[in-house]
Amino acid sequence: MKFGEQIYSLIFIFKTLNPNIMVYRAIGIMSGSSLEGLDIVFAEFQQSSGAWNYTIQAAECYPYPKEWIEKLRKANTLSSGEYLLLHAAFGHYIGQQVNRFIEAHQLQYKVQLVVSHGHTLFHMPDQKMTAQLGEGAAIAGATGINVVSDLRAMDIALGGNGAPIMPVGEKLLFGEYGSFLNIGGIANITSHTGDGIIAFDICPANKVLNMLAAQAGERYDKDGQLATAGNLKPELLQSLNDLEYYGMEQPKYLSNDFATDVIFPLVRGMGYNTKDALRTFVEHIAVQTANAMKQLPTQQKLLITGGGGHNRFLTERIKAALEPLNIEAVVPDYNIVEFKEALIVALLGILRWREEYNVFAANTGAGRNSIGGAVWMGQEA
Repeated sequence: MKFGEQIYSLIFIFKTLNPNIMVYRAIGIMSGSSLEGLDIVFAEFQQSSGAWNYTIQAAECYPYPKEWIEKLRKANTLSSGEYLLLHAAFGHYIGQQVNRFIEAHQLQYKVQLVVSHGHTLFHMPDQKMTAQLGEGAAIAGATGINVVSDLRAMDIALGGNGAPIMPVGEKLLFGEYGSFLNIGGIANITSHTGDGIIAFDICPANKVLNMLAAQAGERYDKDGQLATAGNLKPELLQSLNDLEYYGMEQPKYLSNDFATDVIFPLVRGMGYNTKDALRTFVEHIAVQTANAMKQLPTQQKLLITGGGGHNRFLTERIKAALEPLNIEAVVPDYNIVEFKEALIVALLGILRWREEYNVFAANTGAGRNSIGGAVWMGQEA
């Protein structure tokens, strides 16, 4: 590395022509429970007088190879030693994908920080434990770039739920919206109210939709085409809506096991064909989204993101369910739908680097606000 390039890569904070504007260039990485792939986004963030703006300059979702899908799917059955080996191996895999991303988009010497959420396997806040697969040191070693990882751990240690952590970024980057629906493996809602944040998991979403699509030989139901061709089955819809979880008071959170061990067997056990099952489960998501919005103190403009935001039929059914509530639901451009969480992860890492609070106790129930994230120095001193 040339001296000038080394100096450029080591400078993390620098100023534009306006000395009051701070500029940060970071990569955010997210691995969702649906195992669709590794979301990687590179964005430039500008901070001026407490206000944040961003520009997404590159973004990709790298689908997992079959061998990694199997490794991640079975990871919670490993022995402690095997788990730690996989933790390191997945970190190196993430680092390799970051290098691939940097090469593909010609970002050499432009990335100042890599922020990885990791892949959540164990989340037990009642026992003050959370584990995201993908060792931060391995990412730093593979990339030679400074890394922030383990964003939830500090909040858990302080007695919080380790969730939600996205509201900080939502408020700073998407302040024009009052509520946020993320449709990933699990659909969750976040609402910014005058008294703080309300956030909880609504219901399983892509995790079940993808499992059903696999019954038809597809990785996922593109645009909801299979569901569109199906018929709504009221008996199945009622059985889903009657599940105990939906009557519980929020805040409440779901594990992937609820999708795989409760929802999917219930849907398949009713004996309906795949198209009818998909059509009915889409309606279930829409109904539960409307029920969730009814629990909020004010009905506010809703931003829909996550992989499910690309499912045209699903978003249409959600909008239809919200219409009687006079709630406007917005599906933004592709990059925000797909990479909003990875974008916010990048910002949370920047806040960690600035040693500013990035997780608020009012959102998670922790004893105090915290600066979450472990820092790994990938660059040479």
